[in-house]
Amino acid sequence: MSALGLAHLTALELSPPELAREAASAGFGAIGLRVHPAMAGGVAYPIRTGSWAQRELRKILASEGVRLNEIEFIQLTPGLDIAAFAPLLEAGAELGASAVTVSGDDSDHVRLTATFAALCDLAGGFGLRVDLEFMRWRVVGTLAQAEAIVRQAGRPNGAMLVDALHLSRSGGVPGDLAAVPGELLRAAQLCDAAPTQPQTDTDAITEAREGRLPPGEGALPLAALLRALPSDVTLSVELPMRGPDARSRIATAYSATRRLLDGLPPHQAPATQGSVRA
Repeated sequence: MSALGLAHLTALELSPPELAREAASAGFGAIGLRVHPAMAGGVAYPIRTGSWAQRELRKILASEGVRLNEIEFIQLTPGLDIAAFAPLLEAGAELGASAVTVSGDDSDHVRLTATFAALCDLAGGFGLRVDLEFMRWRVVGTLAQAEAIVRQAGRPNGAMLVDALHLSRSGGVPGDLAAVPGELLRAAQLCDAAPTQPQTDTDAITEAREGRLPPGEGALPLAALLRALPSDVTLSVELPMRGPDARSRIATAYSATRRLLDGLPPHQAPATQGSVRA
């Protein structure tokens, strides 16, 4: 039984210790951490092996009963220095992370596949999986494109992260997951959204970063998505939204997702638990 996780983007203004405490208070049993910016100038909280900050965070995670699911976010761009990420991967692994999340941002398919494979090789030395997340506005924008990269890279620790919003906004549906081997679907993120598709990629980016809805309060086919996912998938909630403060967002993310999961027959949803309430 895996712990229900909270993605850092839900409350990116919170430092890792603050996120861990607020997540545990709301009921989450795991978190993800943004340790590398998702775009130039983006917010991130780097961690270094042996640093005071890493030691303190390890203590906080243990005392709060929260595990670290994943670290993020590496853009796979042309000319990326893969070896430079070794310290970040090592620090994440020492905190208990099981995966690092990446995006595909190189239009040269052969080179991108080789970059993904090289990162998998480096991450594997630290016991980490590499999860490729597709997003409509990136080069790797669809489930099929992400699957092609992972399959062609052929690394045992290479997999995909499926975000409910990105699946929908890239034109995908839960039924598309039926043809994907379970070993390639290792992580999923939940949120909800309005029924209307964004007209432009700029609109899609704005929605993804600040305009999501709590699970069960929009039009995304979340029940169908949960039925289509492997039962042992790592499940988390990513809910950046305007208005509520961080604590309220996190509490809403947990309560809404718990209602969604508890409303499904036991065999139709991944088994999850929280750190406080199951």
